[in-house]
Amino acid sequence: MNGIAVLIAVFLAGLFCLRWAIHRGFRIVGEMPTATPADFALPYRQLQVVTANGKILFAWMIAADSAGPAPAIVLMHGWGANAATLLPLAAPLHRAGLSVLLLDARNHGQSDADSFSSMPRFAEDIEAGLDWLKHQPDIDAGRLGLIGHSVGGAAALLVGSRRNDVAAIVSLSAFDHPERVMRQTLARAHIPYRPFGWLICRYVERVIGHRFDHIAPVNTIGKIHCPVLIGHGADDTLVPCAAARAIHARANPPTELHILADSTHEGPADLQGLGEELARFIAPILRR
Repeated sequence: MNGIAVLIAVFLAGLFCLRWAIHRGFRIVGEMPTATPADFALPYRQLQVVTANGKILFAWMIAADSAGPAPAIVLMHGWGANAATLLPLAAPLHRAGLSVLLLDARNHGQSDADSFSSMPRFAEDIEAGLDWLKHQPDIDAGRLGLIGHSVGGAAALLVGSRRNDVAAIVSLSAFDHPERVMRQTLARAHIPYRPFGWLICRYVERVIGHRFDHIAPVNTIGKIHCPVLIGHGADDTLVPCAAARAIHARANPPTELHILADSTHEGPADLQGLGEELARFIAPILRR
């Protein structure tokens, strides 16, 4: 009997440790911004945007030089990053006549902390940015776009799949399915998928409040009907190019796929050059 009690105690202790490890993995130790729009000679104002759970997002608004309401775009960074990492993309977009809103997701940069981060929460923060833009008198609420990187790119596709007020989307370096990401993470930790990894994935779904299949970019892309550009680095070792091709294969036309030569998960060395390419895609759509 004592032996059974010990086994039960060890099992419960193991479950507690596993739960602690999972929740710790969804907390961010993110970088703080190392630049501002002023470093790129961009006019801007610093502001706060209210998101889900009553949390406050830090943001920079770079207004277009326009006499009337201008089209606008929300930029969302990836896991562990912040708005400053996408500043090199903002200058070409601004020169193309777009207003640009750069956000720090919750638990990132200078935004409020929350209990955990997840791709659906990145999507909630993007939606908060869109809703804020729609109430600005100098913004054309009918011409809004999204650009997201990595988890932010997957979140942009999720937002586009459930809203009809997004005119164009750029998703950079996004994964194709959360389950595949989890399996890779578990394999690196030498945790077998059956049965432990499978149980962990189901627990994570419960924590974030979403089934992986429902939020996977390979599935959300088919629900998007605005123009989409899927960009992915040819030298991305964190998320292989196969993920971008899998997403593109399930997309509605006129979705475009660009595999970027000499580009890693974080993008090419010349991020401003990438920004010019993105502006050539998205600005004509938003200026129609």
